[in-house]
Amino acid sequence: MVQLLESDIQTKEVLDWQGLHLFHFPSSSCSQKTRVCLNLKNIDWQSHLVDLGARENYSKYYLGINPRGLVPTLVHDGEVHIESNDILTLLEERFPEVKLIPPGMEDQVAELLHHEDDLHLDLRTLTFRFTQPRGKEPRSKENLKNYRERGSGTVRGERDAHKDVELKFWETAAGTGITDDAVRVSAGRFKAAIDDLAERLQDSKNLLGDDLSMLDVAWVVYVNRLVRCGYPLERLHPIVNEWFWPLRNSPEFDREMQVPPEVQKAVDERHEEQRNSGTTLAEVAGL
Repeated sequence: MVQLLESDIQTKEVLDWQGLHLFHFPSSSCSQKTRVCLNLKNIDWQSHLVDLGARENYSKYYLGINPRGLVPTLVHDGEVHIESNDILTLLEERFPEVKLIPPGMEDQVAELLHHEDDLHLDLRTLTFRFTQPRGKEPRSKENLKNYRERGSGTVRGERDAHKDVELKFWETAAGTGITDDAVRVSAGRFKAAIDDLAERLQDSKNLLGDDLSMLDVAWVVYVNRLVRCGYPLERLHPIVNEWFWPLRNSPEFDREMQVPPEVQKAVDERHEEQRNSGTTLAEVAGL
């Protein structure tokens, strides 16, 4: 688990906080799955919104809490935890009254969540190409300079190479954009992963059996984002489509995945342009 050391943290006030605090952003997929798990477990928590649109995640204050500048970040009785799947595992250990990992499957779930997390940049690739317009420079040079220079730059006392990965993504997005080749690679990875989900759903109600699990939460959130990008879920994966929608529309999930009307309008207009120009996700990726 990625619990930060005191030396990693420059915004020292959080070390004195008691209770459960979550730094998050409404439409962040990693924030959504964390909030859904908190809902399902009936855990009380304090909300700290980080406006990614205003680049608050690159502020001195927030990078002083999470050197990676990502959401969510969990502060529990002065401990600072980053990386959403690690946060989910921590919640399972510390709040076991409602279980989201079947007994004896802890290692398997950790491995499956790691595979899901490996697709995070692929999800970002498709999001930035196929939802609302992002402009030619999604992160300005000033934003990236702030990101590069602020915060400790360390995780668990060591230089954090994850920051270099983030910088490379945004610099590539500004330089060459999200290319058709990148779309095909990312969409192909997701198609293979969702085919695997369909296999799991052949003989059970949910991904690890009949009971809802943390893996279901993580994949409902990812599939929801893919559908918003225009991924043809019903046509390619009908069994996953039948599993997805009842969970997606349940109150614990739905209230964490609502999209502001103005954002949805921008997405709808973007999709209309793509249909007219033959550049939808399905067409570009050859799905």
